[in-house]
Amino acid sequence: MVNEKIQLLSALIPLAQRARQIILEVYATEFCVDDKGGNDPVTIADRRVNALLCEELAKITPGVPIVAEESAEEEYADYISASAAFFVDPLDGTREFVARNGEFAVMIGLAEEGRAVAGLILAPTSGLLWTGVVGQGAEEHAPDGSRRPLRLHGGPSSLAEARLVVSRSRRSPELQAFLARNPPGELQILGSAGLKGAAVARGQSDLYLQFGGAGSLWDACAPDAIVRAAGGLYTHLDGASINYRGALEIEDGVLVAAPGLHASTLGLLR
Repeated sequence: MVNEKIQLLSALIPLAQRARQIILEVYATEFCVDDKGGNDPVTIADRRVNALLCEELAKITPGVPIVAEESAEEEYADYISASAAFFVDPLDGTREFVARNGEFAVMIGLAEEGRAVAGLILAPTSGLLWTGVVGQGAEEHAPDGSRRPLRLHGGPSSLAEARLVVSRSRRSPELQAFLARNPPGELQILGSAGLKGAAVARGQSDLYLQFGGAGSLWDACAPDAIVRAAGGLYTHLDGASINYRGALEIEDGVLVAAPGLHASTLGLLR
């Protein structure tokens, strides 16, 4: 039920704040960086927060698979057949964490029957936090405890008028070629997939576009839920919804925007 999801997110906020404390403690030190392969960095902050979130989520919702980036795949192998699953990125934007530019986030998303339904994103350096339940709404939570609703309405209807946010580290030749043919009104560069999704949900950006590899399901579930809860769309480049019962890797890009801009950009992509 929707109310149960709102209650769940309320229970997850203190947990996310604990994760933030760990991240900032490590961020203030000369931490080591390991490579998982393929230029994919990982730090003690990723691992410590992963362990915390998985341990506590298992207590809050026993039996629900937790698909977390730093967990062994055998720990969540049954997520494809499960009716519900959590998708956890303990430190989304590890490259940005290593670069110390502040553009990283903690993300917890919940999917049911293969669709994102609830999400939480916390930006450790600013303390801003975003939550959303599809069908119920999304909110921005400020460090002082105040909240404001997130609602996507109005805004530009064409890419030529839009503020487009793209990845700091994942800008493919296909994206560059598309932008050369279809220049946006403004181009914004931002790390962390979660922060780019939050930027659209909160009205900081109008559109988030990524060609080709767009990370893994844990990079998408929380922002997918929040953007949709705010009235937007979070899809593949062909307009199809992301399937959280499918392959872990998102190979065919993402398109994130309010419905009108989403439709016009989809037309350009086609």
